Order: sequence, then C-alpha cells, then structure tokens
Amino acid sequence: MTTTTTTTTALPITSVLVANRGEIAVRVFRTARAMGLASVAVHSDPDADALHVREADTAVRLPGAAPADTYLRGDLVIAAALAAGADAVHPGYGFLSENAAFARDVLAAGLAWIGPPPDAIEAMASKTRAKELMRAAKVPLLDPVDPAAATAADLPLLLKAAAGGGGRGMRVVRDLDALGPALDAAAAEARSAFGDGEVFAEPYVERGRHVEVQVLADGHGTVWALGTRDCSLQRRHQKVVEEAPAPGLSDGLRRTLHEAAVAAARAVGYRGAGTVEFLLDADGRPCFLEMNTRLQVEHPVTEAVHGVDLVALQIRIAEGAALPPEPPEPAGHAVEARLYAEDPAQDWRPQAGTLAAFDVPAAAAPAPVPGTAGSPAGTAAVRVDAGYAAGDRVGVHYDPMLAKVVAHAPTRSEAVRALARALAGARIHGVTTNRDLLVRTLRHPEFTAGAPDTGFYDRHLAALTAPAPDAGRAAALAAAAAALAAAAPAPGAPLAARLGGWRGVRSGPQVRRYRIGGTEHEVRYLPVRGGPPHLPDLPDVRVLAAAPDRVVLEAGGVRRVFHVAHRPDRGAERTDGAGEVWVDTAPAPGSDAPASHALTAVPRFTEPQDATPPGSLLAPMPGTVVRVAEGLAPGDTVTAGQPLLWLEAMKMEHRVTSPASGTLTALHALPGHQVEVGTLLAVVQEEEPRP
Repeated sequence: MTTTTTTTTALPITSVLVANRGEIAVRVFRTARAMGLASVAVHSDPDADALHVREADTAVRLPGAAPADTYLRGDLVIAAALAAGADAVHPGYGFLSENAAFARDVLAAGLAWIGPPPDAIEAMASKTRAKELMRAAKVPLLDPVDPAAATAADLPLLLKAAAGGGGRGMRVVRDLDALGPALDAAAAEARSAFGDGEVFAEPYVERGRHVEVQVLADGHGTVWALGTRDCSLQRRHQKVVEEAPAPGLSDGLRRTLHEAAVAAARAVGYRGAGTVEFLLDADGRPCFLEMNTRLQVEHPVTEAVHGVDLVALQIRIAEGAALPPEPPEPAGHAVEARLYAEDPAQDWRPQAGTLAAFDVPAAAAPAPVPGTAGSPAGTAAVRVDAGYAAGDRVGVHYDPMLAKVVAHAPTRSEAVRALARALAGARIHGVTTNRDLLVRTLRHPEFTAGAPDTGFYDRHLAALTAPAPDAGRAAALAAAAAALAAAAPAPGAPLAARLGGWRGVRSGPQVRRYRIGGTEHEVRYLPVRGGPPHLPDLPDVRVLAAAPDRVVLEAGGVRRVFHVAHRPDRGAERTDGAGEVWVDTAPAPGSDAPASHALTAVPRFTEPQDATPPGSLLAPMPGTVVRVAEGLAPGDTVTAGQPLLWLEAMKMEHRVTSPASGTLTALHALPGHQVEVGTLLAVVQEEEPRP
C-alpha cells in the first residue's frame, strides 16, 4: 500500500527550522531537501561547525555552550526561526521536543508546529498523570506503589522521574533501607535535569521486555499503529539496540499492543508521530510505561520495515493532510544500533576528541530511500544516520551518540548479521566507542535467539567487554603492521629506495614500541636486502608487502591486509616517531578480537610534561566539575574509593573517587570548572603501610 496523503487544507510549509542538533537535525534536513523545503539550523558556540550546521541552508547562532543557554531557550529558537524566514519548527527529540509551552509559543508566533498538539504533550508530560489517563482508557498498567507505605513484599521497586526520560532520575531499589536515600537522589537528579523533582515508584519487572508501538495520527480521525519495536537492550535505562518488529510476540499480543496504543493516542487527541511504550513481564503480560510525544531515536527501523518516511508524514500532517485509512503492511526485519563515544568497560564513561576517521560501510546494497519499499528479496541494506563526520570534534556538552546504524533484510537473522558486519568493518579513529560491544552483542547467542530483556547487560557486560582469547595475538599483529608501515619507504622516495625496498636501512634488528590500551608491545623487525623485513618474534608471520598506509601479512598461512593511519603527536614536536596510529583489518572469522586497534607510539625518551606526582588524581574524561564532597579540603584524611568530586559530561554525572587511602595534599577542582582528560584534579599522598 502506498503512503501518499491527501491534502485537505492549504497550509503549505516552505522552510523548516529544526530546534535540535546532531543526527536528528541532519535526518530532518535530508527529508526537507527531498521535499523541496528550505532548512534552517540553530547552533551553540561549540556546534558552530557541526555537521547539522553544514547540512542546513541557513544557520542561526544561539550564544553560549550549555544546553540551558542555547537549545533549551525556546525564545531564542523562535526568534531564530523568524529571523531566518522559516515558517515551521520541527523539534526533533530531546531538548524542547516535549515542552508544551514551547509548542504553544511556536504556534503563537505564527509558525507551523511539526509535532503533536500542545494539550497532548501536556497530558503525557507527567508520567503519573499520564497513567491516570491511560487507566481511564482501559490501557493495561502496573499498579503504583506508595514509597511511604512500601514493604519488603513490594521489592524490587523502580523509582522514576515524573517528568522527562532518558534514564535520568531512575533508580532500582532492592533494599528498604536504601529506599529513602534513593528517593532523595532520584528527586535531586530529576530536579536538575527537568526542573521537576517529582518521583514515583512502581514494581520493577525483572527480565522484562521493553516493547513499543509507533503511532501516527492525522487531524481527520485516522490513527495508525505502525507495528512494534523491541528496545530491551539498554544501559543506564537508555536504549542501545532496537529492532522491528519485536521478535517472538504472538498475533494476539501484537493486536493487544496495537489496540492499546491507538486507544492511548485517541485518549489525548493525538496528532503526528508518537510512541507508546510498554513493559512485558516474564509471562508476556503488557503494561503501559509512557507515551513519548515526539519522534523516537529508533524510528528508522519502523521506516525500513513499513517503507515510509515518518518525517515527511509529520510535515504533511502539519500541513493538514489526511492519512490513508490503513497503514502500509510490514516487510522484513530491521535492527538499529546506537554508536556512542563511550567506553563500556569503564562504566560507560563518555569520550571526547576529534574523529580522525569515521566510515561505516554498506553491507550488500545501498540503504533504501525513505518513503519507498524496503530491501529487495535476498538482500540487506545498511543505513547510517550520523551527527558527525571525519574531522569533527566530539565535545562534552551533549549526548555522546555519534550515529545510528540500521540494517534491513528479509529476515531477522540476515538483518542482525548485516548490521554486525557493517559495524565490524567500520573505520572509527580518534575516540573510544562502543562499536566492539555492539558487534559482540549482535553475535551473542541470547540476542540471536530473539529473546533479549532489560537485564541483558547486567548479566553479560563483563563477558562482552573482556578481552577475547586471541586479543593478544591480534594486538601483536596490529603493532607489527604499525611498525612496518612507519619504517616503509614513502611513495615519493627515490626510485632506488622504492625498488630496493628495505635495502637502505641498517642491517641489525630495529625496534619500535606501541601501547595498546594498557599494554606495551615491542616489535622487532630485521631488514632483508631486496625485500620486506623479517619479524623474528613472530616466526609464523611473513611480510608480503609494506607501505606507509598498507601492510600485507601472511599469518598462520592466512593472508591479511592491514590499513594504517597515522597522526603525529599533537604536543611538543617529537623526533622519535611518537604519535597516534590506527590499524584496521578485516575481522578474523569466528574471532571476537577487535579488528581495529588504536595505538600510541612510545617515544624513546620521556617528555618532562608527561610526569605527574605520585598519588595524582587525573580527570578520566573531559567535563564540568559540578560539585566537590562537602567540606573536603587539603589536609583531610581520605579512604580508597571515597567520592571526592563529581564531573558532568554528555548529560551524565560521574563520580570521581580517591585512588588510595591517605592524605589529600592538593585539591585543584572547583565547581563550575571545565576540565580536559588528564587534568590534575587532586593529589592523595598514600598512607604508609603498617609494618
């Protein structure tokens, strides 16, 4: 079935301002361009050269860096739309997308609002009030729990912020003694994130499944339920992997979810795109969680399966168009992975830095054009919705998501394989990402069986982030490739040097050292007259070819190509080869070892600025010091693991603890200070061990 709409009122939109940033702004601009509409970006100072700004026809500066001073300033966003001549505002997701007052102000300014009615946003803004509405509409719900009257029989409990989402203000409580402090912490976080400290409690469903229904409603009484999505794989209550349709649901359960979602939309007079979220318990019984009155991050999987462009439909509905009576039928399966600049092995610590390279390859066919049918039978398509490109800097002010990678194929297993392969073959240099975790997740037996639940990472994170059995071998080959590339004659070298290969170097073994993670690798290579060198410490490895950017090795009888990229050290000039190196190769069949390695060439001599005093506590990430432990001052006695200060980076708060027990001899961190990775925060003089 086609998804064309019939316009019933003449409210044409000609120019769209996206009140957002990153990949969602780029995504909306892509559709606007395809529809012949002009696009307007807004940007903070750190985003002045961001991808979404470069993609827009026009851009307007929002002075400042913090979201509260820029993307959350509705008055500035509306002024930007008027100044740029836009006649419509698309809110994207996050920031002001579910702010009813902002929606009303947009409409009051004479602009079209590409979103639901403000009253519908307001009705669903408070999760507690939304649940009351859903109860009246006979949508299945979990019974709330009064924290003041909770008993051991009510445990475990989930505390949730009444306003907002994204995992902020959420706590799982398994001990009654922890309930009071958890309520206080959840309320404080909710107040900081959303300006509303209201928190409520409900039963925490162990090993539940997070399943949602995409709804789309016009202003003429038609409401579509565009299938289900499973979003159970989450970290810190934030989604990581999503898919459509949700696997393993009976036809009866799908109908129940669709009917409940449509009832929820009708209960608030909904219009536009929205998502009704449910939790399924171990027995498959659904209960309403919330309704997101906006486009979801994971909307591309629905677009792929149903062959629609949800952003185009949002725009047409805002213009007054009517939907066909029935939604298009689904075809195939789609899986999306969120690629984050973060280190899952370090408590999901966000990362910052410059993307020296950023390329995710297509699997077997180009991604389908939004609004058209999905992948042809027997093929897989990979789509990348990115907010960054090579050369862009990932900062500390915003969410660390780099891109969404989506695979669509006729079957779930084909889509999962295509997505895993695309991610494994990606070239991402400059920042640590969750790419390897995603690949391992997609290949985990529990996921491939189609039975993920919200406790997946609680159970498997340690194994998924542990080194693979052959990780050492893979790292040694990467280090060897880096060393050979560094020593190889450059393309512009004299003809004699290029013909003679390694003839011009000294005849004794040469040594280079590289650090990969926390491990140092020494590479010895022996020049051979008239050909590539020999690797004496890797007797089963033959060097077939070596150039500054490409090395070919035969390892264990298997020919492998290694692509090498260099970036000289950005600090003081080095003459000993120090700097960053990235080595990429094809994933070894059946191996979980990384196919990409980030290496640091170890200089022969230590630079003076590299030394730090014993007991130094360095910033583990760039961010803002939001608070210091009450009363903490130099001279205080501290214990190992004691929280000393808190950093906020990329919308999350991170606790920094004392590395040892001893005396705090220096404290350099103050609330409000911006710090970079490696900034000296404090010094703890470790106490002398007792004899």
